[in-house]
Amino acid sequence: MKGKKWLNRRVFVAATILTAMLVSLAAGCPRRQPAPAVPPAAPIRVAVAGPMAFIHGDHQWKGAVMAAEEINAAGGVTVGGQKRPLELVKVDTNELLSVPDAASAIERAITVDKVDVIVGGFRSEAVLAMMDVAMDHRVLHLGVGAISPDITARVYNDYNRYKYYFRVFPYSAVHVVPTSFLLLQEAAAVVREELGIAKPKVAVVVEKVLGFDPVAAAAPKAIPTMNMEVVGLWRPSATATDLTAELTAIRKSGAHIIFSILSGPVGIAYARQWEEMQIPAVSVGVNVEAMGGKFWQATGNKGNYEATLAFLANVPVTEKSVPFFKSFVEKHGEYPIYLAGTYDAVYILAEAIERAGSMDADALVTAMKATDYKGAAGRFVFNERHDPLWGPEHLTGLGIQWIDGVPTVFWPNGWKGLRYEGTQRFRIAPWVLEYWKN
Repeated sequence: MKGKKWLNRRVFVAATILTAMLVSLAAGCPRRQPAPAVPPAAPIRVAVAGPMAFIHGDHQWKGAVMAAEEINAAGGVTVGGQKRPLELVKVDTNELLSVPDAASAIERAITVDKVDVIVGGFRSEAVLAMMDVAMDHRVLHLGVGAISPDITARVYNDYNRYKYYFRVFPYSAVHVVPTSFLLLQEAAAVVREELGIAKPKVAVVVEKVLGFDPVAAAAPKAIPTMNMEVVGLWRPSATATDLTAELTAIRKSGAHIIFSILSGPVGIAYARQWEEMQIPAVSVGVNVEAMGGKFWQATGNKGNYEATLAFLANVPVTEKSVPFFKSFVEKHGEYPIYLAGTYDAVYILAEAIERAGSMDADALVTAMKATDYKGAAGRFVFNERHDPLWGPEHLTGLGIQWIDGVPTVFWPNGWKGLRYEGTQRFRIAPWVLEYWKN
């Protein structure tokens, strides 16, 4: 028993000493603090600006959202070694109805919403006002929609002030006009062959907006050089809802072809009434409403055989074209019009930011000028006016024709060696064939 008590006493003493030593050591060592939380990276705020109550702004928003979601899912945009997410701000410019509203919307986006970049703008008159606001604040503005050459002429003529503007999509009216003439010639070739009309008569219908003034001026002079005769020029409002007078006059003119250039809601009324009234002339040109969206539903399924210049379709212009087109249709249940080209614009912006390594406006301008990007619409490279290059190696556009509710590509059909898989021959509406063959 004595030995056991002695052993217990020694164990107790040793434990007491060890405990005292541990307490002493703990008191002398600073406690380990938890690592500070890493603050989330500040987002890059991008204004998507357009007439959001109309398909033009709606598709600008939808295309941009698709790109931003993909970029953010991949980690965001690298700026100075840090990954930053894109945050889109929807800006309703109301520009189809009011130019002052558009300028005010951009002012609010910059001063109140604190956006870093502007993407969008559709009506040329409005964009001229919008870009002035952006330039006053030295904010990069990527145009997606407006085609007036006056816009990028400012960049060329007053570079230091307007260098922050780039027309990303589509190209200028300087190139839209000859491209629309190529579509006209494609249709005229079929008219000559199938109707036996050597010199077709052409009615020119050009919406009364600034961006299309060059077409209205050029068409009556250029079309006769293509072995066709111009029988008249009509200029309806962008928001007209009844074109009975214009179409009745076109019927009386004996036109075989209507060369239409329309960007606003008038395109729906025009296409619907053209079929309802059975106007005996094929229709081809530019109709933004007919580029996609819910055109078929909006016309009450009366837009059959309408043909228009487009920029996004279900053909492999690049490896990104068909995947984007199918993804847009699957996500939104409608076909993309060209204003969904904000998809390419946001990707171009993200690449430029990473090249610049900062959000400094002048650094971004330098980075944008170095763009060489293959997107859903084609290859983007900018010239000295900050316009994208046009031609077979860059952007060309596409001719699409509605056949039983589906937009079908008919151009380019061998132009300069270009013909995309899925391209079909231009078709004359049955009522036009019947009229002229009888």
